[in-house]
Amino acid sequence: MVSKNQIKLITSLQQKKYRIANKLFFAEGVKGIQELLDSDFELDHLYTTQNDFDEVSKDKKTIISENDLKKITALATPNSCLAVFKMPTEKPVLETGLIVALDSIRDPGNLGTILRLCDWFGIQQVLCSKETVDVYNPKVVQATMGSIARVNINYIDLNAFLATTKLPIFGTFMDGSNIYKSELPKQGIIIMGNEANGISTELEKLVTCRLTIPRFGNLQKTESLNVATATAIVLSEFRRG
Repeated sequence: MVSKNQIKLITSLQQKKYRIANKLFFAEGVKGIQELLDSDFELDHLYTTQNDFDEVSKDKKTIISENDLKKITALATPNSCLAVFKMPTEKPVLETGLIVALDSIRDPGNLGTILRLCDWFGIQQVLCSKETVDVYNPKVVQATMGSIARVNINYIDLNAFLATTKLPIFGTFMDGSNIYKSELPKQGIIIMGNEANGISTELEKLVTCRLTIPRFGNLQKTESLNVATATAIVLSEFRRG
């Protein structure tokens, strides 16, 4: 049974201001929740329609009905479980290896997919501009499929940080060097820009190496790639060396 106060709290966490105020967020689905339970994230409470997650103590687990789950879910088609976690404290920025910097990424699905890609390609540090969608947005958490637990994510003033870093800074532009023919280092910062406007003018000035993913279509009319798709190509090429 879920109380009215619990329903009110959980549904409020769909909004950023309440996530920040309560320092809580939630995840849905067995795989995503299990990934977080196996990480350093601290569980606040688990709600499930199944008698599962044996490792969770009884005082932090409530068996609920499917009807109650529908009252707290953020999904159109509810899964079998929802877990509320405490927001972790941000860790220091790791200025080493390959770093992905996100300039005003607004779509939750894109951010979630990019975090999964970073996890896949072994990118430990992701820097988000303060205009980027909140990583604890339920849609972002859902899209990461647990990768949120394995990537260090910081929201910072990207302009100030990039202006002082000693690492090379890469960005993708239509007039850049062909990424398939470029020598790519094992250390550096890769900026991925906003879905509609690309990399902002302020950050573009700080880019030390301009890259492009060339078009191969005969008509050459496709204006751009989806930012998550572009991230996959760029990270693959950097790892290919």
